[in-house]
Amino acid sequence: MFGQTTTTTPPATERGLEDLDAAALAYAARIEGLPPERRQEARDDLVRFALPFAGRLARRYRGRGEPLEDLEQVARLGLVNAVDRYDPERGSFTAYAAITIVGEIKRHFRDRTWGVHVPRRLRDLILEVGQATAALTSELSRAPSVAELSARLETPQEEILAALESAAGYSPASLNAPVGGESSAEFGDLVGESDNALESVDDRVTVSGLLHRLPWRERRILAMRFYGNQTQAEIAARFGISQMHVSRLLSRALTWLRQAMLADAPPPWQTGAAESGAAKSGAAKSKISVKQNGDRVVVEVGGEIDRDGADQLRRAMLEAVTGQPSEVVVDLVGAGGFDAGGIAALMAGRDAAARTGVPLRLTRVQPAVRRSLTAAGLAATADA
Repeated sequence: MFGQTTTTTPPATERGLEDLDAAALAYAARIEGLPPERRQEARDDLVRFALPFAGRLARRYRGRGEPLEDLEQVARLGLVNAVDRYDPERGSFTAYAAITIVGEIKRHFRDRTWGVHVPRRLRDLILEVGQATAALTSELSRAPSVAELSARLETPQEEILAALESAAGYSPASLNAPVGGESSAEFGDLVGESDNALESVDDRVTVSGLLHRLPWRERRILAMRFYGNQTQAEIAARFGISQMHVSRLLSRALTWLRQAMLADAPPPWQTGAAESGAAKSGAAKSKISVKQNGDRVVVEVGGEIDRDGADQLRRAMLEAVTGQPSEVVVDLVGAGGFDAGGIAALMAGRDAAARTGVPLRLTRVQPAVRRSLTAAGLAATADA
């Protein structure tokens, strides 16, 4: 009966090395039949008795960057877990406690001691690479290669390289560490460099917004010259104008951009004298007219077809197709250029003509405009 016979554990000071298996069996016999609230004293006795064993296991891992006091605390936690989970029918308590304590210590190194986050799978591989490196160094009398480590661990070389690189994350160097020598500089002073391009960020953002205020042709010429690295002669051939004219357009666009960047509000765009006269005649500014020529409809297009002119062109072409003429001819002799909206208007007219069965033809296309039509797939409807 309880209170008549109890099995006590002899203190460690009275013996050489503690017999954990005997103590654990005595503990199991002592708590048999006791309610859970009466088992605490026996549990504490076994834990105190096994503390030297846990301390010896913890001391195996000293010198690895962790204080011995912390390792002993982790080992004691593993010991408590081993006592709580001990089942005498499953074998030796000493073996079970050793596995549990060592596992807790390794888990502590794996999860709590890394200077940066490294995935668990990679941390386990780093330990395996370290053990394989030590073994191969002993066998080969030299440091093993990545290929030899890969063959020993049966792991791809890419993963071995990742493990070797990630091993530096265990104890990364401090940015505040001194460089050495007579200099008072720190390691962080040597990392990175001044980025002079940061000073031009505001200018780049400002210029990007101002470019959209320029006419389509000037925007295109600037892009071809400074982003496409094309010469003025090549640009002139694309637009069907002289090289001198391209030079004047570039000079006027750059002058306006400089003035706009220095002003609180962008100044209005001023066209040259020749272009002003052309605008008055309807050549520079978009001009759309629809004429009936017998049973044909001719849509005459002049100037630069930008966003505003695109809507007018789309309406004109849809109205021309709706009347079911024998043919719709789009005369582009006066068209200086099309932006994305103008090309979309031509494609809308082509699609409407195809739906109604009305033939559509683009005629007298200028070289610069033809390239845009070819890129948009409209070359088939244009005269050669």
